[in-house]
Amino acid sequence: MNIGKIKLFKKGFQAYYLLVISIVSLTIIIQSMTQYSLKKQRSTALIVNLAGRQRMLSQRLLHELYSCRYHNCDYAEMKLTMTKLYQMNGFLQQGNVGLKLEPLDDEVILREFRRLEPHLEWLNSELKDFQNFKNLSFTDVRYRVDRFLFIMEGIVNQFQKKAEKDIHTMMIIELELAIFSIVIILFEIFFIVNPIINRIVDQKKKLSEIAWHQSHVFNSHMRNIADLQYVLKMEKNLERQKEIFGFIEEELNHLKKVSQNMVKSLEETIEDPKPHQLVIRKVEDFLEKYKLMGTEKALIDDDKAHSVK
Repeated sequence: MNIGKIKLFKKGFQAYYLLVISIVSLTIIIQSMTQYSLKKQRSTALIVNLAGRQRMLSQRLLHELYSCRYHNCDYAEMKLTMTKLYQMNGFLQQGNVGLKLEPLDDEVILREFRRLEPHLEWLNSELKDFQNFKNLSFTDVRYRVDRFLFIMEGIVNQFQKKAEKDIHTMMIIELELAIFSIVIILFEIFFIVNPIINRIVDQKKKLSEIAWHQSHVFNSHMRNIADLQYVLKMEKNLERQKEIFGFIEEELNHLKKVSQNMVKSLEETIEDPKPHQLVIRKVEDFLEKYKLMGTEKALIDDDKAHSVK
C-alpha cells in the first residue's frame, strides 16, 4: 500500500503558518537568550565573588601567621585557610561541577594565574609545617601575600571586564532580536492584517449589494411575475394571453439581468498583485520546491473559491 507524503502546509495558508511559526520561534529564541544571559551573569558574579574572596583569604593567612608568632596560635584555622586558598585557585582555573563553574578559557586571565602560581606554591610549602613558623621570615611571607594580592586584584579586574563584555554582547543580541520582532509584527500588520480587513470590507460591500438586489429588484420582478401568472389564469382571450406571456418573458429577462448583476458583484475586479500576494507566492514557490505543500486547492489569497478534492 502506497502511503502519500505528508504535506505540512496547505496551499493558500502556508505564509500565515510560517509567520506564526516565526513568531513562536522568535519568542523561544528570545527566552532562551534571556535564560542564557541570566545563567552567564550568575556564573560571572560567582567567579568575581570567589576571586575577591581569595584576596580575603590571603590576608587572613597573614593575620593567622602573625597571631602564631606573637599571640595564641590556631594552626587548624591557618591550615583551613591555606587549603581553601589553594583549592579555590584550582576551581577558578579548572572549573567545578558542584559550584557550577566552567573551565577558564581566557588566555589573558590564565596567564595571570600562572604568574600567581609561584607565590601560592611558596606559601603552601612554607606554611604547611607549623613547627617551621618560628624560623619563617614574616617579611618574606608578607611579600608573597602582597604579590598574591596584587596579581589577584588584576585577575578580578580581568574577570569584571570579561563579564561586562559578555553582558554588552548579550544586550546587542537581545536588541537585534527585539528589532527583528518589531519588523515581524509590522510585516503582519501591513501584509496580513490590513489585507484581511480590506477583504472583509469588500465582502461586506458585496453582500450589501446582493441584499439590495434581493430585497428590491429581485423581489419586485418576482411579484410582477406572480401577478401576471394570476392574470394569465383568469384571462380567456388568446390574444391577451399571448400579450401576458410577453410580459412574463420580459420580467424573466429582467430577472436574468438582475441575476447577472448579483454574480458580477461577487466577482473580484482584476487588480495588480498586492505586495503581500507577491510575498505569499514566493513562499509557495519555495515550499513547492521542497515538496512541503499539498496539491489540493482551497480558498487562496485571490478571493476566489476553488474546488477541494
